[in-house]
Amino acid sequence: MSNHNKMSIYMEKIQHKNIKVNGINMHVAEIGEGPAVLFVHGFPELWYTWRHQMLYISSKGYRAIAPDLRGFGDSEAPPSSTSYTAFHIVGDLVCLLDSLGLDKVFLVGHDWGAIISWYLCLFRPDRIKALVNMSVVYKPRNPSVKPVDLMRHTFGDDFYICRFQEIGWEEEFAKVDTKKLLASSYFQRDPTPPMLSKHFANVFQHAPPYTIPSWFTQQDLDYFASKYHATGFAGPFNYYRCFDLNWELCAAWTGSKIMVPVKFIVGELDLVYSFPGTKEYIHGGGFKEWVPGLQNVVVIEGAAHFINQEKPQEINNHIYDFITKF
Repeated sequence: MSNHNKMSIYMEKIQHKNIKVNGINMHVAEIGEGPAVLFVHGFPELWYTWRHQMLYISSKGYRAIAPDLRGFGDSEAPPSSTSYTAFHIVGDLVCLLDSLGLDKVFLVGHDWGAIISWYLCLFRPDRIKALVNMSVVYKPRNPSVKPVDLMRHTFGDDFYICRFQEIGWEEEFAKVDTKKLLASSYFQRDPTPPMLSKHFANVFQHAPPYTIPSWFTQQDLDYFASKYHATGFAGPFNYYRCFDLNWELCAAWTGSKIMVPVKFIVGELDLVYSFPGTKEYIHGGGFKEWVPGLQNVVVIEGAAHFINQEKPQEINNHIYDFITKF
Protein backbone atom coordinates (compact mmCIF):
# COMPACT_ATOMS: atom_id res chain seq x y z
CA MET A 1 0.00 0.00 0.00
CA SER A 2 1.37 3.43 -0.91
CA ASN A 3 2.07 6.05 1.76
CA HIS A 4 -0.62 8.20 0.19
CA ASN A 5 -3.24 5.44 0.59
CA LYS A 6 -2.11 4.73 4.15
CA MET A 7 -2.45 8.43 4.94
CA SER A 8 -6.02 8.46 3.55
CA ILE A 9 -7.00 5.54 5.79
CA TYR A 10 -5.55 7.20 8.89
CA MET A 11 -7.13 10.55 8.00
CA GLU A 12 -10.55 8.89 8.12
CA LYS A 13 -10.00 8.28 11.85
CA ILE A 14 -9.91 12.02 12.55
CA GLN A 15 -13.22 13.12 14.07
CA HIS A 16 -14.90 16.39 13.17
CA LYS A 17 -17.39 18.44 15.14
CA ASN A 18 -18.79 21.94 15.34
CA ILE A 19 -18.63 23.61 18.73
CA LYS A 20 -20.27 26.89 19.76
CA VAL A 21 -17.53 29.09 21.22
CA ASN A 22 -17.49 32.80 21.98
CA GLY A 23 -20.63 33.42 19.88
CA ILE A 24 -19.47 31.58 16.74
CA ASN A 25 -19.57 28.03 15.42
CA MET A 26 -16.08 26.57 15.27
CA HIS A 27 -15.11 23.50 13.26
CA VAL A 28 -12.72 21.27 15.21
CA ALA A 29 -10.79 18.19 14.10
CA GLU A 30 -9.41 15.82 16.69
CA ILE A 31 -7.91 12.38 17.16
CA GLY A 32 -6.43 10.38 20.01
CA GLU A 33 -6.60 10.21 23.79
CA GLY A 34 -4.29 11.47 26.49
CA PRO A 35 -2.72 14.85 27.27
CA ALA A 36 -4.09 17.42 24.84
CA VAL A 37 -2.08 19.20 22.14
CA LEU A 38 -3.77 22.22 20.53
CA PHE A 39 -2.61 23.00 16.98
CA VAL A 40 -3.16 26.53 15.63
CA HIS A 41 -2.86 27.05 11.86
CA GLY A 42 -1.81 30.07 9.80
CA PHE A 43 -2.66 31.61 6.42
CA PRO A 44 -3.51 30.43 3.82
CA GLU A 45 -4.05 27.25 5.77
CA LEU A 46 -6.67 25.31 7.75
CA TRP A 47 -6.80 22.62 10.44
CA TYR A 48 -5.67 20.28 7.61
CA THR A 49 -2.18 21.78 7.66
CA TRP A 50 -1.56 19.71 10.82
CA ARG A 51 -2.62 16.35 9.36
CA HIS A 52 0.84 14.75 9.69
CA GLN A 53 1.37 16.04 13.22
CA MET A 54 -2.10 15.00 14.39
CA LEU A 55 -1.66 11.43 13.23
CA TYR A 56 1.83 11.12 14.70
CA ILE A 57 1.14 12.78 18.06
CA SER A 58 -2.09 10.80 18.55
CA SER A 59 -0.16 7.57 17.85
CA LYS A 60 2.15 8.50 20.75
CA GLY A 61 -0.62 8.72 23.32
CA TYR A 62 -1.75 12.31 22.99
CA ARG A 63 -5.04 13.97 22.05
CA ALA A 64 -4.51 16.16 18.98
CA ILE A 65 -6.97 19.04 18.51
CA ALA A 66 -6.92 21.35 15.48
CA PRO A 67 -9.66 23.93 14.86
CA ASP A 68 -10.33 26.02 11.81
CA LEU A 69 -9.84 29.51 13.28
CA ARG A 70 -12.70 31.98 12.92
CA GLY A 71 -13.00 33.15 9.31
CA PHE A 72 -11.32 30.02 7.96
CA GLY A 73 -12.64 26.80 6.43
CA ASP A 74 -15.74 25.41 8.11
CA SER A 75 -15.71 27.82 11.05
CA GLU A 76 -17.97 30.85 11.11
CA ALA A 77 -16.72 34.12 9.62
CA PRO A 78 -18.15 37.26 11.25
CA PRO A 79 -18.53 40.03 8.64
CA SER A 80 -16.87 42.88 10.54
CA SER A 81 -13.10 43.24 10.20
CA THR A 82 -12.89 44.32 13.84
CA SER A 83 -14.17 40.89 14.96
CA TYR A 84 -10.73 39.37 14.33
CA THR A 85 -8.57 40.91 17.04
CA ALA A 86 -6.15 38.88 19.14
CA PHE A 87 -8.74 39.00 21.94
CA HIS A 88 -11.41 37.43 19.73
CA ILE A 89 -9.17 34.64 18.45
CA VAL A 90 -7.60 33.85 21.82
CA GLY A 91 -11.08 34.05 23.33
CA ASP A 92 -12.30 31.44 20.84
CA LEU A 93 -9.46 29.10 21.81
CA VAL A 94 -9.90 29.53 25.57
CA CYS A 95 -13.65 28.90 25.17
CA LEU A 96 -12.80 25.82 23.09
CA LEU A 97 -10.59 24.46 25.87
CA ASP A 98 -13.36 25.15 28.38
CA SER A 99 -15.97 23.40 26.26
CA LEU A 100 -13.68 20.37 25.90
CA GLY A 101 -13.05 20.32 29.65
CA LEU A 102 -9.33 21.01 29.26
CA ASP A 103 -7.52 23.00 31.94
CA LYS A 104 -4.02 23.08 30.39
CA VAL A 105 -2.71 22.01 27.00
CA PHE A 106 0.44 21.80 24.96
CA LEU A 107 0.32 24.43 22.23
CA VAL A 108 1.70 24.26 18.68
CA GLY A 109 1.47 27.20 16.26
CA HIS A 110 2.62 28.25 12.81
CA ASP A 111 2.48 31.57 10.91
CA TRP A 112 -0.66 33.44 12.08
CA GLY A 113 -1.15 30.50 14.41
CA ALA A 114 2.24 31.39 15.91
CA ILE A 115 1.16 35.01 16.44
CA ILE A 116 -2.08 33.83 18.09
CA SER A 117 -0.12 31.34 20.20
CA TRP A 118 2.16 34.10 21.48
CA TYR A 119 -0.93 36.13 22.41
CA LEU A 120 -2.52 33.11 24.09
CA CYS A 121 0.63 32.63 26.20
CA LEU A 122 0.71 36.36 26.94
CA PHE A 123 -2.94 36.57 28.04
CA ARG A 124 -3.47 33.13 29.60
CA PRO A 125 -0.16 31.43 30.48
CA ASP A 126 -2.11 29.47 33.11
CA ARG A 127 -3.68 27.39 30.31
CA ILE A 128 -0.43 26.41 28.55
CA LYS A 129 2.00 23.67 29.59
CA ALA A 130 4.55 24.41 26.86
CA LEU A 131 4.65 25.91 23.37
CA VAL A 132 6.23 24.75 20.11
CA ASN A 133 6.04 27.73 17.75
CA MET A 134 7.06 27.98 14.12
CA SER A 135 8.05 30.72 11.70
CA VAL A 136 7.02 33.93 13.52
CA VAL A 137 8.97 35.16 16.55
CA TYR A 138 7.57 37.00 19.53
CA LYS A 139 8.46 40.67 19.33
CA PRO A 140 7.66 43.09 22.13
CA ARG A 141 5.14 45.83 21.44
CA ASN A 142 6.82 49.01 20.24
CA PRO A 143 4.87 51.83 21.94
CA SER A 144 6.17 54.50 19.56
CA VAL A 145 5.03 53.18 16.16
CA LYS A 146 2.05 51.29 14.79
CA PRO A 147 3.00 47.99 13.11
CA VAL A 148 1.49 48.71 9.67
CA ASP A 149 3.21 52.13 9.58
CA LEU A 150 6.50 50.41 10.35
CA MET A 151 5.94 47.79 7.62
CA ARG A 152 5.00 50.44 5.08
CA HIS A 153 8.10 52.43 5.96
CA THR A 154 10.32 49.31 5.73
CA PHE A 155 8.87 47.57 2.67
CA GLY A 156 6.59 50.03 0.85
CA ASP A 157 2.92 49.92 -0.21
CA ASP A 158 3.32 46.71 -2.26
CA PHE A 159 4.29 44.63 0.79
CA TYR A 160 1.62 41.94 1.14
CA ILE A 161 0.52 42.95 4.66
CA CYS A 162 0.11 46.57 3.51
CA ARG A 163 -1.90 45.39 0.48
CA PHE A 164 -4.19 43.27 2.67
CA GLN A 165 -5.20 46.45 4.53
CA GLU A 166 -7.05 47.59 1.41
CA ILE A 167 -10.76 46.87 1.58
CA GLY A 168 -11.81 44.88 -1.47
CA TRP A 169 -8.45 43.19 -1.92
CA GLU A 170 -10.22 39.84 -1.48
CA GLU A 171 -11.97 40.55 -4.80
CA GLU A 172 -8.55 40.78 -6.47
CA PHE A 173 -7.74 37.33 -5.06
CA ALA A 174 -11.11 36.02 -6.27
CA LYS A 175 -10.13 36.77 -9.88
CA VAL A 176 -7.42 34.09 -9.71
CA ASP A 177 -7.96 30.32 -9.89
CA THR A 178 -7.87 29.19 -6.24
CA LYS A 179 -5.51 26.27 -6.85
CA LYS A 180 -3.03 28.46 -8.74
CA LEU A 181 -3.24 31.05 -6.00
CA LEU A 182 -2.59 28.59 -3.18
CA ALA A 183 0.14 26.78 -5.13
CA SER A 184 1.95 30.10 -5.64
CA SER A 185 1.99 30.50 -1.86
CA TYR A 186 2.61 26.94 -0.65
CA PHE A 187 5.39 26.07 -3.09
CA GLN A 188 7.18 29.44 -2.93
CA ARG A 189 10.86 29.14 -2.03
CA ASP A 190 11.96 32.74 -2.51
CA PRO A 191 12.79 34.15 0.95
CA THR A 192 12.50 37.81 -0.11
CA PRO A 193 9.54 39.80 1.29
CA PRO A 194 6.36 39.11 -0.76
CA MET A 195 5.25 42.06 -2.86
CA LEU A 196 1.83 42.31 -4.51
CA SER A 197 1.31 44.71 -7.38
CA LYS A 198 -1.86 46.80 -7.60
CA HIS A 199 -3.07 44.52 -10.41
CA PHE A 200 -2.14 41.31 -8.68
CA ALA A 201 -4.52 39.05 -10.65
CA ASN A 202 -2.90 39.99 -13.98
CA VAL A 203 0.36 38.33 -12.91
CA PHE A 204 -1.31 34.93 -13.10
CA GLN A 205 -2.33 35.28 -16.74
CA HIS A 206 1.24 34.55 -17.84
CA ALA A 207 2.43 32.49 -14.88
CA PRO A 208 3.94 29.08 -15.69
CA PRO A 209 1.92 26.06 -14.54
CA TYR A 210 2.69 24.98 -10.98
CA THR A 211 4.42 21.73 -10.12
CA ILE A 212 3.36 19.91 -6.96
CA PRO A 213 6.43 19.06 -4.85
CA SER A 214 7.07 15.62 -3.37
CA TRP A 215 5.90 16.63 0.10
CA PHE A 216 2.42 17.67 -1.11
CA THR A 217 -0.29 15.88 -3.09
CA GLN A 218 -3.00 16.88 -5.52
CA GLN A 219 -5.50 15.71 -2.91
CA ASP A 220 -4.00 18.15 -0.38
CA LEU A 221 -4.27 21.04 -2.84
CA ASP A 222 -7.83 20.03 -3.75
CA TYR A 223 -8.87 20.08 -0.08
CA PHE A 224 -7.42 23.52 0.68
CA ALA A 225 -8.70 24.97 -2.60
CA SER A 226 -12.23 23.64 -2.11
CA LYS A 227 -12.49 25.40 1.25
CA TYR A 228 -11.00 28.71 0.11
CA HIS A 229 -13.08 28.64 -3.06
CA ALA A 230 -16.18 28.34 -0.87
CA THR A 231 -15.26 30.98 1.73
CA GLY A 232 -13.10 33.46 -0.14
CA PHE A 233 -10.34 35.37 1.64
CA ALA A 234 -12.15 38.11 3.57
CA GLY A 235 -11.91 36.29 6.92
CA PRO A 236 -8.14 35.70 6.76
CA PHE A 237 -7.45 39.24 5.48
CA ASN A 238 -9.26 40.60 8.53
CA TYR A 239 -6.50 39.17 10.75
CA TYR A 240 -4.03 41.44 8.92
CA ARG A 241 -6.44 44.37 9.15
CA CYS A 242 -6.34 44.05 12.94
CA PHE A 243 -2.56 44.50 13.25
CA ASP A 244 -2.88 48.14 14.31
CA LEU A 245 -6.02 47.48 16.36
CA ASN A 246 -4.19 44.73 18.27
CA TRP A 247 -1.38 47.19 18.89
CA GLU A 248 -3.87 49.65 20.43
CA LEU A 249 -5.72 47.04 22.46
CA CYS A 250 -2.53 45.49 23.85
CA ALA A 251 -1.03 48.68 25.26
CA ALA A 252 -1.46 47.25 28.75
CA TRP A 253 0.94 44.40 27.86
CA THR A 254 3.78 46.71 26.79
CA GLY A 255 6.97 45.27 28.23
CA SER A 256 5.43 41.86 28.96
CA LYS A 257 7.41 38.69 28.37
CA ILE A 258 6.38 35.16 27.37
CA MET A 259 6.70 33.07 30.52
CA VAL A 260 5.98 29.52 29.31
CA PRO A 261 8.54 26.93 28.10
CA VAL A 262 9.13 27.40 24.36
CA LYS A 263 10.76 25.62 21.44
CA PHE A 264 11.00 27.69 18.25
CA ILE A 265 11.43 26.21 14.76
CA VAL A 266 11.96 28.01 11.48
CA GLY A 267 12.96 27.04 7.94
CA GLU A 268 16.21 28.41 6.59
CA LEU A 269 14.36 29.68 3.48
CA ASP A 270 11.33 31.01 5.38
CA LEU A 271 10.48 34.50 4.13
CA VAL A 272 9.70 35.59 7.72
CA TYR A 273 13.16 34.46 8.89
CA SER A 274 14.64 36.71 6.20
CA PHE A 275 12.83 39.89 7.30
CA PRO A 276 15.34 42.64 8.22
CA GLY A 277 16.76 42.15 11.72
CA THR A 278 15.00 38.84 12.43
CA LYS A 279 18.05 36.55 12.36
CA GLU A 280 19.99 38.98 14.55
CA TYR A 281 17.08 39.13 16.99
CA ILE A 282 16.75 35.33 17.16
CA HIS A 283 20.44 34.50 17.43
CA GLY A 284 21.74 37.63 19.15
CA GLY A 285 19.93 37.26 22.47
CA GLY A 286 16.94 39.58 21.91
CA PHE A 287 14.47 36.73 21.43
CA LYS A 288 15.63 34.95 24.61
CA GLU A 289 15.35 38.19 26.55
CA TRP A 290 11.66 38.55 25.70
CA VAL A 291 10.95 34.80 25.88
CA PRO A 292 12.85 33.72 29.01
CA GLY A 293 11.41 30.20 28.71
CA LEU A 294 12.96 29.74 25.25
CA GLN A 295 14.75 26.39 25.49
CA ASN A 296 15.52 25.56 21.85
CA VAL A 297 15.82 27.36 18.51
CA VAL A 298 15.87 25.03 15.51
CA VAL A 299 16.67 26.26 11.99
CA ILE A 300 15.89 23.54 9.43
CA GLU A 301 18.20 23.71 6.44
CA GLY A 302 16.66 23.81 3.00
CA ALA A 303 13.10 24.20 4.34
CA ALA A 304 10.82 27.12 3.51
CA HIS A 305 7.76 28.64 5.22
CA PHE A 306 5.25 25.75 5.34
CA ILE A 307 7.65 23.72 7.38
CA ASN A 308 5.27 21.36 9.18
CA GLN A 309 3.99 20.13 5.80
CA GLU A 310 7.33 20.19 3.99
CA LYS A 311 9.31 18.39 6.73
CA PRO A 312 6.57 16.52 8.62
CA GLN A 313 8.63 13.82 10.29
CA GLU A 314 11.29 16.25 11.50
CA ILE A 315 8.62 18.55 12.92
CA ASN A 316 6.77 15.58 14.47
CA ASN A 317 9.96 14.53 16.25
CA HIS A 318 10.71 18.06 17.45
CA ILE A 319 7.22 18.46 18.90
CA TYR A 320 7.22 15.05 20.55
CA ASP A 321 10.74 15.42 21.99
CA PHE A 322 9.80 18.75 23.55
CA ILE A 323 6.38 17.99 25.02
CA THR A 324 7.57 14.72 26.61
CA LYS A 325 9.75 16.82 28.94
CA PHE A 326 6.69 18.16 30.75
